[in-house]
Amino acid sequence: MVDQAQLVPAAETAAPSSAAAQVLSSPAAEPPALGAALAHRNGERRVLDSELLEGLDRAINAATAKMTLGTSPAGTAMTCFDWLAHLAASPGKQLQLVEHGIANACRLGDYAVKAASDPEAAPCIDPGRDHRFSHDSWRRFPFNLIHQAFLLNEEWWKDATTGIRGVSRHNERAVSFGARQFLDMMSPSNIPVLNPEVLQTTLEEGGANLQRGGQYYLEDFKRLVTGAKPAGADNFQVGRDVAVTPGKVVFRNRLMELIQYEPATAEVQREPILMQSAWMMKYYIMDLSPQNSMVKYLVDHGHTVFMISWMNPQSEDRDLGMDDYRTLGTMAALDAIGEILPGRKVHAVGYCLGGILLTIAAAAMARDGDDRLASMTLFTTMTDFTQVGEMEVFMDPSEVAFIEDMMWEKGFLDGKQAGGAFQLLKSRDLIWSKMVREYFLGQRAPMFDLMAWNADGTRMPYRQHSELLRHLYRDNQLFSGCYKVGGRPIHISDIHIPIFAVAAEGDHVAPWKSVFRLHLQSDATSLTFVLTSGGHNVGIVNEPGHPHRSFQMSTAREGDRVADAETWHANTPRTQGSWWPAWQQWLTAQSSGLVALPEMGAADRGFPALADAPGTYVLQQ
Repeated sequence: MVDQAQLVPAAETAAPSSAAAQVLSSPAAEPPALGAALAHRNGERRVLDSELLEGLDRAINAATAKMTLGTSPAGTAMTCFDWLAHLAASPGKQLQLVEHGIANACRLGDYAVKAASDPEAAPCIDPGRDHRFSHDSWRRFPFNLIHQAFLLNEEWWKDATTGIRGVSRHNERAVSFGARQFLDMMSPSNIPVLNPEVLQTTLEEGGANLQRGGQYYLEDFKRLVTGAKPAGADNFQVGRDVAVTPGKVVFRNRLMELIQYEPATAEVQREPILMQSAWMMKYYIMDLSPQNSMVKYLVDHGHTVFMISWMNPQSEDRDLGMDDYRTLGTMAALDAIGEILPGRKVHAVGYCLGGILLTIAAAAMARDGDDRLASMTLFTTMTDFTQVGEMEVFMDPSEVAFIEDMMWEKGFLDGKQAGGAFQLLKSRDLIWSKMVREYFLGQRAPMFDLMAWNADGTRMPYRQHSELLRHLYRDNQLFSGCYKVGGRPIHISDIHIPIFAVAAEGDHVAPWKSVFRLHLQSDATSLTFVLTSGGHNVGIVNEPGHPHRSFQMSTAREGDRVADAETWHANTPRTQGSWWPAWQQWLTAQSSGLVALPEMGAADRGFPALADAPGTYVLQQ
């Protein structure tokens, strides 16, 4: 009789023919052990085959992404089919579109007749703030008819891609977004022979504008191919021209450096400030040039400021997740500050994704009874992802899986890829109008500090970005109270410290109405909400003395009824100037008074000064 203990290893290692021979020679009562062994082996093979085949799928998607610029062909096909199928089944909508097209043709014909005798005749569609057609030369024949026909066509396509019964909200947004991208590309303003401003400039300069534009194009193409920064960015070197506020790196781990800035006043507020930016951008947006540095402004007004400077991830960091950024970033910084300045609470500040991370950390701290935060400030931070604007286009399951496969190959999302997606959200201004201005008109605006910072992006680890897309943007777990930290859910309503939230009217990354929805979740002792002019970055880099800036501000106390966003916007008074002074006064009001200057670091407690600011992580490429 064959011993089963000897049979199992033999079955696991033998070739199929040997295993079959053993089965034939074994008693009838013994096959279960052999069968289990064979099943185990076949199971291992199935696992290996599954991983291999899944890797093949990912590799194919990653290769496809390079050709489609990160757009999922399957997702695009399903979106277009949803739209076309429902449109085909909607004869009423089809008749409306036919009627709309005929009406537009009649409007254009009437305008052509009137404009022939009266160049100042009212156009069919007033371009308004559409600066593509703001030049006076667009009012002359035939360019007046060309740009009016285009605007009427834009209007028709907007009608054709919206309001179709049965189309999902996401697919409607995606089709409308795609149609607008195509129309923005095909605008007559992008075609030199149809753009009267380009023709006029070319005649006046004898073609010199096109020569300059060609040189700009060749220079930009060379820099793009070689991976070099945009022209003029080298004039803003970190530590020399930007990020120059004096300070010391007082703590470092594998994920971040903690900078403590030198005081600039005789005394400082007792509670220090901890600032953290999004990990997909370098921290010095809050410490640009001396005249618009938020850090310098706070230090000059008597605050002790600490700053988290994130490491730029590489392929080997692919498995860093959201909780790693919380524990090795926010919490590690709070621990270090607690050793350097023991017994003091902290004013925490988060910008964009850094604000989301701060909110997660603050909610977990509140749940666990950790009361080290004195207040929380959020810049352009969404905590509810129900309405994310046109960012929703990139959040359907097919696109999320495609982006994950694109990252899977490298282990990270490149900053240029993320930047390209944000450019598409405002392609009219950031891509096509820029092309016309620089390459056709030969007019290149000089580089400035914020543009140079924007070109100095960082990468995002595969796991962390995947968790961000799936758990927050797609599933909205933070708003719904399902997001887990340490295996248990957290709730924003547990945060009972004063909150100062800033949103920007022109923000296309974090729409201000979505940021405003923090009011629906917060049970803070007070929530001060500021809506500032400008966009996602310009609205925050909003130093005093800058012209054409304004903001609206109100404070809701615990238990107050808050109006909806539109009503709030209509009824809240507007103040001219920067919101920085109001914020600084708010921080002072949340502090407990002035104290003597702190030491830089705490060498006796294991936190010596490791390097001068801006440190080393911010220089990583």
